[in-house]
Amino acid sequence: MNIILFEPEIPPNTGNVARLCAGLGLTLHLIKPLGFSLDDKHLRRAGLDYWPLVDLKIWSDWPDFIRSRPAGRLVATSARSGTHFSNHQPQSDDNFIFGPETRGLPPEILSQADEVLNIPLKQGVRSLNLATTAGFFLGMALCRLQKSSFEKDRS
Repeated sequence: MNIILFEPEIPPNTGNVARLCAGLGLTLHLIKPLGFSLDDKHLRRAGLDYWPLVDLKIWSDWPDFIRSRPAGRLVATSARSGTHFSNHQPQSDDNFIFGPETRGLPPEILSQADEVLNIPLKQGVRSLNLATTAGFFLGMALCRLQKSSFEKDRS
C-alpha cells in the first residue's frame, strides 16, 4: 500500500502521516505544491526521529505522479462523496489518496480514481483530521487484508 498526500497544507498532519508510514513500512508520496517547507519544525516534530525510516517520494505535480505512479488501484477519499468505507475490499497494492485539508481532492482527481471512499459524518461535522483519516483507512484496510489472509489459511 501507498499513501499519497495531494498538496498537503498542514505540517503536523503530514508529519503524523509520515510516522504512520514509517511504522507500517509504507511509502509516502507528497504531491506539490506543499503548504510548507520540508524543513518545517512542526513537520519534523510530528514525525519525531522516524524520518530516516520514511520511504518518501516527492512529486512536482499530479501529472508527474500519474506518469510514474506505483501499480495498484487509486483509492481516493472524500468527505462529501463516494462509497461508504465499509464497502471497500482492500488490496495489498492500493494507493490511498488524501486531499488538502482545507478543500479536499479536486473533481478531476476524484474522477481518475478507481474508487472513492468516504466516512459518513454526523450532521454539522465537515471533515476529520487528515492524519486521523489516513490512520482510519489504513487500519481498516490492513485489518481486512489480515482477516482475508487468515480465512484463506484456514480453508
